[in-house]
Amino acid sequence: MAEKSKMSNPMRELRVEKLVLNISVGESGDRLTRASKVLEQLSEQKVCQSKARYTLRGFGIRRNEKIACHVTVRGEKALEIIERGLKVREYELLKENFSDSGNFGFGITEHIDLGLKYDPNTGMCNNNICSQRIHIY
Repeated sequence: MAEKSKMSNPMRELRVEKLVLNISVGESGDRLTRASKVLEQLSEQKVCQSKARYTLRGFGIRRNEKIACHVTVRGEKALEIIERGLKVREYELLKENFSDSGNFGFGITEHIDLGLKYDPNTGMCNNNICSQRIHIY
């Protein structure tokens, strides 16, 4: 009886508030443009580019130089991308991938594993998938 009531409780359903896809290139220019195209193809949304906070001479990064791009996805599209990402990782994540507040994140080495076709002009890009506020009750 107790098991039936747990399964029928709507508060036990998994809910995703938002999904953040990030590609950090480390330099502006052609590589950043190609990474933006990959995220745009994956999410079908406009991509936002991030700037460096500090100058790091060792890495050749100047302050306010665009070095990364990210996009926030919500709703059914977010669940679909999470499902594809977990399929690439064979539905196995480490304990370190999860935070205490209900968020999790993991990386994918090649964007073509997520179902995108390879484009020779774009090349290969690494993706980071961070899902925020996963509610499991």
